[in-house]
Amino acid sequence: MSSLINISEGSSLALHGIAIVAIKSPERINVKSLAEILNASVAHLAKIFQRLSKAGFVKSVRGPSGGFVLAKAATEITLLDIYEAIEGEVNLHYCPLGKDKCQFTHCIFGKKLNQVSEQIYKDLKNIKLSSFMNTINIKDNV
Repeated sequence: MSSLINISEGSSLALHGIAIVAIKSPERINVKSLAEILNASVAHLAKIFQRLSKAGFVKSVRGPSGGFVLAKAATEITLLDIYEAIEGEVNLHYCPLGKDKCQFTHCIFGKKLNQVSEQIYKDLKNIKLSSFMNTINIKDNV
């Protein structure tokens, strides 16, 4: 089945992974545990968390009891921040179909697709990571 809106696997893992880090805070959680919870590749998740660390959202602690913790308060991190850390800055002023030049004198979608993109952008910008802290449960054994 197809979906109209798709978020890359990397962005999805970043969003879900950092939510788990926030929920587990102040405990540290390592990439292996995150990968088990998210059913993801440890190597792929490690690369994603390198980006999140470089962006200043998480920090890693080395050693046997090491892992990731938030580098900022969950109230200071938006879903858009996380998304852009993985995908790069969102450009709202482009053809949503990826075309450099339209084949028509006027876009057949008008401005509707751009308006949908702008609404998603605004929503992601307004949703704080902290909004998930008390609403999501993860496996008790993690």
